[in-house]
Amino acid sequence: MRLPPAIVPHTEELLREVLRFSGPADVTLSRYFRDHPKLGGRERGVIAEAIYGLLRNKTVLTNFAESGIGPMMRRMALLALSDAVGVDPIAGLSPEEVEWLNRVIQIDRTQLPPQMRSNLPPWLYEKLVARDGEAAALELADAMNRQAPMDLRVNTIKADRETVIEGLAQAPVACEPTPYSPLGLRVLKKPALQNLPLFKDGAIEVQDEGSQMLAQIVGAKRGEMVVDFCAGAGGKTLALGAAMRNTGRLYAFDVSEKRLAKLKPRLARSGLSNVHPVMIAHENDAKVKRLVGKIDRVLVDAPCSGLGTLRRNPDMKWRQTVETVAEMRTKQTSILASASRLVKVGGRLVYGTCSFLDEENEEVVAEFLQSHPDFALVPMHEVLGEQKIALEMQDYLKLSPHRHQTDGFFAAVLERRA
Repeated sequence: MRLPPAIVPHTEELLREVLRFSGPADVTLSRYFRDHPKLGGRERGVIAEAIYGLLRNKTVLTNFAESGIGPMMRRMALLALSDAVGVDPIAGLSPEEVEWLNRVIQIDRTQLPPQMRSNLPPWLYEKLVARDGEAAALELADAMNRQAPMDLRVNTIKADRETVIEGLAQAPVACEPTPYSPLGLRVLKKPALQNLPLFKDGAIEVQDEGSQMLAQIVGAKRGEMVVDFCAGAGGKTLALGAAMRNTGRLYAFDVSEKRLAKLKPRLARSGLSNVHPVMIAHENDAKVKRLVGKIDRVLVDAPCSGLGTLRRNPDMKWRQTVETVAEMRTKQTSILASASRLVKVGGRLVYGTCSFLDEENEEVVAEFLQSHPDFALVPMHEVLGEQKIALEMQDYLKLSPHRHQTDGFFAAVLERRA
């Protein structure tokens, strides 16, 4: 089925805006589609697929675009669309453009130079090669450049996994249990979840299995006082509240009123009444100080580069730099130190990121332990044993798409000993 000729100029216009990297790509796409309501669902889907495909494969496609004819942005749009749907469905092409696209399609991308094949910015590719070697860096890059599946978390306040599987099958939505999270389901084709009764009733939430694992290793129990220090829109907050069986007190801190506002409808669906969203001005807010030494478990899902989420947010690799990562490191160190004051003796502090960079992960934890002798690292293999999760890890949780089929996640568990 042919696409309307207007699909090319729409893709061009959107690409021009997205490639400025002035904000998240998903926000730019949503705004563009709102401003162009005449675009049908199929057209929007194809354009979005083309844009995300180009962001994933930007280095290769930019190189290929050098060989074409006509304006550069049109060439980029045509390459992105042909990657998404093939050449034949694209209407309005000149014979020269058809010939060029068909020639480009024949190129064996596995034979391209490694850095180009990685589709990573040079600074990031070089950093990964220096740490892991070329083969491992390319394996990680390849996995990060693939589209992520949709994972769901079953809300145990409302249902169990078996009941949800049966309910989804009736929809029908095919899914399978995730291998590590006992509450996770991996959906085999992405449905319109918001229309499903299970979603409307709060029995399921969209959450990557890695994110579910991060919440699980906190080990929140009934009746405890728990803080989600960087709650955001509350995915892990809701998982923690359910783990606490809707008892105790769970504080959801965040500096963004907008992010906390997104938690409210999710909280209403969840059936949880033990969650207390609190907007704070910064990590040293007086609202934080009131809880010093009183909290059983604190989760710091720290602001980070987000490079572990490239399967979902491929623009992130082009928006981050060595300098922005260094800025994140300073912020992470400050937030972790402030959050640690809340933990009572015998309590636990979990530091996590959705990044695979050492300077945001192990190095932050090592620096913290050096300056906080009252805390000790709890080896991750012990924590996973406590949670009965069959996963081989050493001192830290280190998840990646090519090994675990999750987003890239890191976590360390720290216990206050004195």
